[in-house]
Amino acid sequence: MPKDYATLPYTHIRRDDRVVDDETWIRELLHRAPVGSLATVYDGQPFINQNLFVYDEAAHVIYTHTARVGRTRANVEGNERICFMVSEMGRLLPADVALEFSVEYNGVAVFGTAQVVTGDEARYGLQCLLGKYFAHLTPGEDYRPITEDELARTTVYRINIEQWSGKRKKVEDDFPGAFMYGSPPR
Repeated sequence: MPKDYATLPYTHIRRDDRVVDDETWIRELLHRAPVGSLATVYDGQPFINQNLFVYDEAAHVIYTHTARVGRTRANVEGNERICFMVSEMGRLLPADVALEFSVEYNGVAVFGTAQVVTGDEARYGLQCLLGKYFAHLTPGEDYRPITEDELARTTVYRINIEQWSGKRKKVEDDFPGAFMYGSPPR
């Protein structure tokens, strides 16, 4: 009898051989992934957009930001439930049969809530983002620190992580014909 996937936990992964439950691995992927996808819902309609983000491991939250007004903010204010996803693509894996072609990958799905944050926490979240992407630059030395006017022109979100799941597909290093996307074998 087939499983009723609608009744399984959000974090359930169909393929047991792809499950990653190593929390260190999950945290490391959240730290190194450059971009994440934030899924929100409004009136039953899902929306997804890509965002720069930073994982604050000490607080066990993710910070991201968008424009002051727009779809993401309206959706979060209407329904705080979110899903956030990061992934990495590995090698492409050719096969003799079209249906057997595949790809290596790593991914983490985060389930929780998103909240608009303001004041000191918004400044902190933005500074964490700057620290992730521009770690070689120092505020007050290489650039002007965040001003109140700049805080007023953006929306900063704290994603409260309730659950997460990791998923990975990795095959043997000598897989015949494996290659990285954009660099097909000759």
